[in-house]
Amino acid sequence: MWDGLTSLEIMLRGAAVGALVATAIVLGRSRASPAVRLSGVLFAIAVIGYVFNSSASSRAAVGDLHPLFRALSYGGIGAFWAFVLAIFEDRRLSPGLLAPFVALTVYGIAASFASAGSHGVWWIVHNAIEVGLAAHALFVVYRSWRGDLVDARRRLRGPFIAGVALFAVVISAFEIGEDLGVSASWYPLAGALGLAGFSLLGTFVLFELRSALLGAVIPPASTVPKAIGPDAADRLEIDRVTALMDAGEVWRREGLAIGTLAQELSIPEHRLRRLINDQLGYRNFAAFVNARRIEAAKRVLADPGEARTTIASIAFDLGFGSLGPFNRAFKEVTGETPTEWRRRAMGSGEPS
Repeated sequence: MWDGLTSLEIMLRGAAVGALVATAIVLGRSRASPAVRLSGVLFAIAVIGYVFNSSASSRAAVGDLHPLFRALSYGGIGAFWAFVLAIFEDRRLSPGLLAPFVALTVYGIAASFASAGSHGVWWIVHNAIEVGLAAHALFVVYRSWRGDLVDARRRLRGPFIAGVALFAVVISAFEIGEDLGVSASWYPLAGALGLAGFSLLGTFVLFELRSALLGAVIPPASTVPKAIGPDAADRLEIDRVTALMDAGEVWRREGLAIGTLAQELSIPEHRLRRLINDQLGYRNFAAFVNARRIEAAKRVLADPGEARTTIASIAFDLGFGSLGPFNRAFKEVTGETPTEWRRRAMGSGEPS
């Protein structure tokens, strides 16, 4: 028979599961990109697994299904990391995006079969990786904050995602402590309270801001204004932006920021952000700049006269600070690495 505190804990965990199921449904049925939908649903499922796996009371409640829920929980932070990159950096679905989720799940299953003597070490490593992924997610949120062109998403990213990441770090710290033999009787109830609060808040935010967070992403297939409204002032300023980007080729500058562009155009930054988002369809400034860089890269890579020019040289000339971001941005747009695209373009003579 459960006592009062145990009953309260089970009720809180039940509330968390209900909120997470609702979140998964909202994400799965949204118009968001496949990357957002899949990583979000995987994250919700993984947290449900963690809800049932993280206390003796909940493990007893699910009985023989406990091993299944435990396996589902292993990759949670990997799914969270993918969700952050997909929703805040508009990353596309790719094997690399889901690799941490798969790796943590496989590692966790292997760790569950480890010998008693090495069991603690396996889980300390697992939890340390989780902390690292959560910390990187925080860095991603901070790094792309200024260039976010979606106002609601920009306002939300700090308090909500930082709170989620902090919660993940704290939970991982508790688990590392338990693996080292440190524990307290209030851990299960505190964890249930935190899970319920986090899950309910996440569901509320998704329902309130789902159009901004989960709206369909417009692919940066063109740098030409698509939906200029009747406002003459908007049209004039978009023409000025386009002229500076095309004729002035300011996109070649390494580290070009939206604040710098706004200064050169004598346009308030918040207005420039709205113009690029509302009128040109871009959700972040990096995608807006990289659209021109990638188009220029495709022309160079398809030019036989540039066949001896290294990929790194092309990247630096186009304003990328290093080869890695160029390769990632190019593949995001074309589905191929620059080397693959050059080989195909040179071979067929018909670059796309």
